[in-house]
Amino acid sequence: MVAGFLLDGIVRDPQRGHPVALFGTAAAHLERRLYRDSVGAGAVFAGAAVLPVVLAGSRVRHPALVALSAWAVLGGSMLGREAERVADALEQGDLERARTLVRGLCGRDPEFLDEAGIARAVVESVAENTSDAVVGPLVWGSLCGVGGLAGFRAVNTLDAMVGHRNPRYEYFGKASARLDDVAGWAPSRLTALLAVAAAPVVGGSARQAWRVWRRDRAAHPSPNAGQCEAAFAGALGRTLGGTNTYGDRAEHRPMMGEGPAVDVADIRRAVLLARAVNLGALVAAVVR
Repeated sequence: MVAGFLLDGIVRDPQRGHPVALFGTAAAHLERRLYRDSVGAGAVFAGAAVLPVVLAGSRVRHPALVALSAWAVLGGSMLGREAERVADALEQGDLERARTLVRGLCGRDPEFLDEAGIARAVVESVAENTSDAVVGPLVWGSLCGVGGLAGFRAVNTLDAMVGHRNPRYEYFGKASARLDDVAGWAPSRLTALLAVAAAPVVGGSARQAWRVWRRDRAAHPSPNAGQCEAAFAGALGRTLGGTNTYGDRAEHRPMMGEGPAVDVADIRRAVLLARAVNLGALVAAVVR
C-alpha cells in the first residue's frame, strides 16, 4: 500500500480506462437492468455491484498487484491537482474557467458562484473527499486487504451515482447511501482527528481545531462529511457552510468554524492540510 500511495503521487490517472471509471460504467449498466423505484431493488443493486469487487479483491495477494490496486483506488493526488487548478484560474482572474473546473470537484451548480463561493466549494470538497479518496481506502485496506481497499471505493462510487435525494433515487439509492455512511464512519473521524493534529502545518491551532470539530461536526446533514468539514474549518481558522445550489434545488448548510469566510489562498492551505492528513493516514494504516 505504501508503494501504491507513492505511485498515486507520481503516475497520473489515465484519461481512459481507469478502473474506478470502468466500475462506474459497469454499475450504470447494472442500474439500468435492476432499477425499480424501491428500497429493496436498490439494496439488490448495491449488493450485486459491490460484492464481486470485494470477492475479487480478496483474492489479490501479490505485492505488485496490491500496489497497483492501491494506486487505482487512491485519489489524493488528483484531488489536490484539481483543487490547485481552480486556485490557478481564480488567481488569474478567470472566473468562468474556475466555474468550469469546479464541476469536477463537486455537484453544486457553479453558474452563479462568485470567487468566494467557488473557494468555499473547493475547500469543502477537499475536506470531504480526503476521507473518501484516501483515508477510507487506506483504513479498509489495512483491515481487509485489497477487498476492503477496492470495496470501499466501490461503495463510495455507488453513493456518488445514486445516493441522491431526488425523485429517481429517493428510494433506489437509499441502500447505497446508507452503506456509504457505514463504510465512511471510521475514516471520516480519523480524517477529522488527523486534520486537528495537522492544524499547525497550515498556521492553525490544534486546540481551536479540536474545539470547532467537537462543537460543529453534528450540524452538517451528512454524518461523515460534517466531521471532515468541521475539522478543516477549525484547522484553517475559517468559516464554512452556507447555501448550496444543485440544479433547481437549494440546501442551506449551517455555518461551521470561526473566523472569516474562506478565500482563494485557503484553497492551497486546504490542499496542504489534506496532504498532511493523507500521510498521517498512511502511517496509521502501516502501523496497524
